[in-house]
Amino acid sequence: MTDNIALQPVRHKKRHDNKHRNSCCPWSRCCGMRDFKPRTVWLGHPEKRNQRYPRNVINNQKYNFFTFLPGVLFNQFKYFFNLYFLLLACSQFVPELRLGALYTYWVPLGFVLIVTIGREAVEEIRCFIRDKEVNSQIYSKLSTRGTVKVKSSGIQVGDLIIVEKNQRVPADMIFLRTSEKNGSCFLRTDQLDGETDWKLRLPVACTQRLPTAADLLQSRSFVYAEEPNIDIHNFIGTFTREDGDPPVNESLSIENALWANTVIASGTVVGVVIYTGKELRSVMNTSNPRNKIGLFDLEVNCLTKILFGALVVVSLVMVALQHFAGRWYLQILRFILLFSNIVPISLRVNLDMGKMVYSWMIRRDSKIPGTVVKASTIPEQLGRISYLLTDKTGTLTQNEMVFRRLHLGTVAYGMDSMDEVQSHVFSAYTQPSHDLPASRAPAATKVRKSISSRVHDAVKAIALCHNVTPVYESNGVTDQAEAEQHYEDACRVYQASSPDEVALVQWTESVGLTLVGRDQASMQLRTPGGQILNFTILQIFPFTYESRRMGIIVRDDSSGEIAFYMKGADVVMAGIVQYNDWLEEECGNMAREGLRVLVVAKKLLSEEQYQDFEARYVQAKLSVHDRSLKVATVIESLEMEMELLCLTGVEDQLQTDVRPTLETLRNAGIKVWMLTGDKLETATCTAKNAHLVTRTQDIHVFRQVTTRGEAHLELNAFRRKHDCALVISGDSLEVCLKFYEYEFMELACQCPTVVCCRCAPTQKAQIVRLLQQRTGKLTCAVGDGGNDVSMIQEADCGVGVEGKEGKQASLAADFSVTEFKHLGRLLMVHGRNSYKRSAALSQFVIHRSLCISTMQAVFSSVFYFASIPLYQGFLIIGYSTLYTMFPVFSLVLDKDVKSEVAMLYPELYKDLLKGRPLSFKTFLLWVLISIYQGSIIMYGALLLFESEFVHVVAISFTSLILTELLMVALTIQTWHWLMIVAELLSLACYIASLVFLHEFIDVYFLTTLSFLWKVTVITLVSCLPLYILKYLRRRFSPPSYSKLTS
Repeated sequence: MTDNIALQPVRHKKRHDNKHRNSCCPWSRCCGMRDFKPRTVWLGHPEKRNQRYPRNVINNQKYNFFTFLPGVLFNQFKYFFNLYFLLLACSQFVPELRLGALYTYWVPLGFVLIVTIGREAVEEIRCFIRDKEVNSQIYSKLSTRGTVKVKSSGIQVGDLIIVEKNQRVPADMIFLRTSEKNGSCFLRTDQLDGETDWKLRLPVACTQRLPTAADLLQSRSFVYAEEPNIDIHNFIGTFTREDGDPPVNESLSIENALWANTVIASGTVVGVVIYTGKELRSVMNTSNPRNKIGLFDLEVNCLTKILFGALVVVSLVMVALQHFAGRWYLQILRFILLFSNIVPISLRVNLDMGKMVYSWMIRRDSKIPGTVVKASTIPEQLGRISYLLTDKTGTLTQNEMVFRRLHLGTVAYGMDSMDEVQSHVFSAYTQPSHDLPASRAPAATKVRKSISSRVHDAVKAIALCHNVTPVYESNGVTDQAEAEQHYEDACRVYQASSPDEVALVQWTESVGLTLVGRDQASMQLRTPGGQILNFTILQIFPFTYESRRMGIIVRDDSSGEIAFYMKGADVVMAGIVQYNDWLEEECGNMAREGLRVLVVAKKLLSEEQYQDFEARYVQAKLSVHDRSLKVATVIESLEMEMELLCLTGVEDQLQTDVRPTLETLRNAGIKVWMLTGDKLETATCTAKNAHLVTRTQDIHVFRQVTTRGEAHLELNAFRRKHDCALVISGDSLEVCLKFYEYEFMELACQCPTVVCCRCAPTQKAQIVRLLQQRTGKLTCAVGDGGNDVSMIQEADCGVGVEGKEGKQASLAADFSVTEFKHLGRLLMVHGRNSYKRSAALSQFVIHRSLCISTMQAVFSSVFYFASIPLYQGFLIIGYSTLYTMFPVFSLVLDKDVKSEVAMLYPELYKDLLKGRPLSFKTFLLWVLISIYQGSIIMYGALLLFESEFVHVVAISFTSLILTELLMVALTIQTWHWLMIVAELLSLACYIASLVFLHEFIDVYFLTTLSFLWKVTVITLVSCLPLYILKYLRRRFSPPSYSKLTS
């Protein structure tokens, strides 16, 4: 059990504070953060402010011009490894401690620093360019001089900004005016909260009534806004116009707010800026990017500390054996410098260059085109992921809704039978029911007619029960006014707060009943024959998360018939519709297919019933106390014994190959959690559809809890479930984490899958942080929207998907991919190879240094513990660079299995989660090999040399070089042509350089037969036993991958 102890560094808790968020000015890290206060903002008069507001600048850089060099150097030298070499190099300025030329210490250290500073500089410049792009976007501003252009970074609190359709909102604003006739606008908020539903926003009523936008500057008006906070779903404020008669006071809510990073989906809007820079809701919901240090680097750092301990012990032993004679403290320092090779400086250089090679390989992989490596310091992290946390919309799904199924109870229509629905709708409007009296109709016709009318009722209900507005745009041939007048199909687009609703309305259009017009009071449908049906909208009951249904009451203008239509989730609709025996079963069947199911129902109302309802409804809406409860009670009085018309099944199409990718990750031992801002039903459907939850697994939906007691009961209920996927909402999660953090995380970590819905961006980051703290395992976060940035930056490894929600996530991520399916290859192939290669490389560099240090120790002990170096000047630098660097570094090209095999057998990845490639066991093994080989070479050279000491140097150094080259060959599992070139090149370099090394080596002695046989014998004795052991191990205890390659 204890054979392989993976090195797990202690994780320190990171302090996170909502008030210390992304800075919006380069100096904010230096100056203190002030408290946020409410504000009074005068329209169009930024100068009338009672406090200082931050500049509207986005800044994602880690350093500025002045802090770059000190910051990078501090980040380098705060680690023991680099600080040690700095002190080592500085010690050579002291005459008593100098052991050789200064360049032998300063050149390697300088090279390491130049590589690091260069890499950081490139990343900072890229970040600066991306930020400048966003800050330089041009907007229109209303001023006393008319409309002027202003950069996003130049916008101030109080400015009146014009935002066009499909343009990003540059700052948090209050919505004052819109160009839309219906006096409202739609907003895309997917970059902020992850929800693809378009949100309806309403302007301030008295500013919308003004004749022109310029009149806003003439009015004496101000907005009182609450202090900035992170709540993106609520806002409290008031609008006051002082020069009105009488003065106007209006309350402001979230319906009047336009948050930054949302996109205007309809019309042109005018708003007054209330928050900028670091006070923006989107910025306050983004945590500071942290400097990510890989677990592998921490483990290597831990090993170097052990090696340093060994170095001090060896030095003390050497001085102790001299009985601490003379200036023994100087002798200790000289021995520390003499054995400084025990801690190899080339380790950092090799690993950093290796990371660059891995990053280059990822970018050049044709199987995952478009993949970008942003953080080249952590590719090894990809090989040890235990938890994958993924967004849903745009990451697992394409964010495209497609209508799949219409179910009437006795008959169901799929994609292949929509022509039947079309014919039923066509016949309903072209063959009036009185043409064929029921008494004369045969039985078959009666049945057919019955189904035909049921289909027609269902399609009509779907075409009327929604919040969709058709909008007409000019298409180059027809202008907007003409298109609107003639209901031109080519110019029409649908706008709605939900892509589901658009999919339903597009489907009714495809079967013949088209929504052609809508305003706040009426709706127009066009029949297959071209006839326009007019309906008056009497009441709308919008969808809410609590009610999980939406309803509409309409009057048919031609017949005067009043109908109440409703659609909603099956769990709430089951108690509203008349008794039936098929609803529950069919909803379950459709949900198992991954469809989002809606139940559609209808109720006819008489004029008296409606008037009675309306009177009670208006009365309830005027009440001050318990308004929402009273309104809900009145509506519920209608929601009884409704006629069940149909079920609809809509599918949010998954990204290509999501299912096999998730299957691969699961087989690799990675647990997948889905964190989404979407609704519970939608999230559950997607989890089933993507096979995130397997067919055999139960799903435990954690019910809504608000108190400690409720949370306790629900956790106990969940504890009794086994091998069960958990679905929980953000509100319930917050309560559980507040009172039972440890218990909840313990239970959640045992689940095969966890789905968190209605998650705020900061909550996503909090879950990642808790997973890291509770499990100590590595996490990877995947997302594509601005709402995923916090999660991506908090995770050990952040992957951004470039999708329809923009590039915000991919810009903030460590790795950027174009499709979710590329994640499989990124982890299984590149992550696995990077980790295994770096593990082999680091251990080999340590072995190389320990070999020469062992030889130095043997040499010093033989010559009366003298602190004299065995190899001088260029020999010591050439050993770790020119003579062995190429073959050792060629290990970054090594692989145990082909990439196709790694993808086919993801179980190979699971082996790496135990950290076996680099553990105390493997480290100890390489230490023993180094001591054995160093001792054999040195003792062999001392035994076999004849007359001159210079022959010892020649024999031992040549044997050492040959041993290193043979050990590289022993370690390699798959030969690459560059590896052979590296081996031959190194040998050639050594032979060629002998001409210049006559100061250290007797060149004539090298040509003698005596030299050749001595070197051959020593090299064979040092390497042959290891080759035999490797053969026996492969023969009788082969590793898992060798069974696949044989």
